[in-house]
Order: sequence, then C-alpha cells, then structure tokens
Amino acid sequence: MRTIVTLACTECGDRNYSTKKNKRNNPERIEMMKFCPRLNKHTLHRETK
Repeated sequence: MRTIVTLACTECGDRNYSTKKNKRNNPERIEMMKFCPRLNKHTLHRETK
C-alpha cells in the first residue's frame, strides 16, 4: 500500500523531495512545510503526480 510520491514547492514549482505515503490512510494529497533551496526558506510543498 505504500507508494513513493514527489513533493513540489508551491511557490517556485521545483520538485525537491520524494517521500512514501500509505494510500489507505492518506487518500488525499500530502502537504508539508519543507525547505526550498531555490528560495532559501521554508515553503509549502504539495504532492504531485
């Protein structure tokens, strides 16, 4: 049930991180505050396709 997903920055659009999620427990898209190296600050990152 665990799949690898990619997290993209909502401000610049860069795909900076990949993580695993359990589709049974989290069917919706994941959102996390992560560090964006291009902007040099913490921004919201969302799961992409």
